[in-house]
Amino acid sequence: MSGALVVGPLVLPYELLLLFACVGVSLIVGNRVARKTRAEVESELWKTFLVGLVVARLAFVWEFQAVYRAAPLDILDIRDGGWTATAGFIGAWLYALGRHGRMPALRRPLQYALLTGSVLWLVGSIVLAVRPGPGQTLPALGFASLEGRTVQLAEFRGKPTVLNLWATWCPPCVREMPALHQAQSGNPGVHFVFVNQGEAADKVAAWLRARNLPLRNVLLDAQGQTGAAFKQRALPTTLFFNAKGELVSMRVGELSAATLADSAARSFFSRSRGSSRVDASCSFISAMKRLG
Repeated sequence: MSGALVVGPLVLPYELLLLFACVGVSLIVGNRVARKTRAEVESELWKTFLVGLVVARLAFVWEFQAVYRAAPLDILDIRDGGWTATAGFIGAWLYALGRHGRMPALRRPLQYALLTGSVLWLVGSIVLAVRPGPGQTLPALGFASLEGRTVQLAEFRGKPTVLNLWATWCPPCVREMPALHQAQSGNPGVHFVFVNQGEAADKVAAWLRARNLPLRNVLLDAQGQTGAAFKQRALPTTLFFNAKGELVSMRVGELSAATLADSAARSFFSRSRGSSRVDASCSFISAMKRLG
């Protein structure tokens, strides 16, 4: 199961495509309804979308403020994909409702456009949230480690496992590696496995030394077999497996400390008795902060 549409060198996560689809359909619906009243709705819709995006980002930053407080400029780096969709939709609707009172001609176009976009997002999110089907497990593959021994991926069963597909030439991989290193150091109850795609051992080892990243469980997948097993060519890709070795979620694209904690909590801890996803995320982050 792939988490993105790959067209040549272009990698588009399905969540991003869903967002584009919601915006496009909302604009079409809003403009059609507005024809009857001759109201100029498109500019208002773009303002509404912008408000929703800003609110979604700020809500996520607030939830993970412990991480962003240490590096405030990371708030502006939206490449990590840190958004709280529910807050964004609430913000967009409140803004649109506020415009209704001042511009009655926009009431119906805005309502129809936002309702259509909201329903499409809800349905699309449910489809994307469906767990990978049976058979998606840690594959029966073995790779050489940097230490020279052969390691079977199945050996990591018994604990939750985060498997990261990466390469030294991939800029998002480079940016997210310090957060993954901190997570590995601070969370001994989770296996972190770094499966390099197609590079030689000496190059990978030199790259890690130059950046002072003493990672454990670095494996060399010379033929890209892991990506092929999950029909995934995009880098970086991070796969989350439960203690039984079953794939529970997949993330395509760059992770920050906050989005890594959020993804791990959703994958491993959200069903834990007496523990919410937010609590689990905070515990994950606290473990990393002790080493930061």
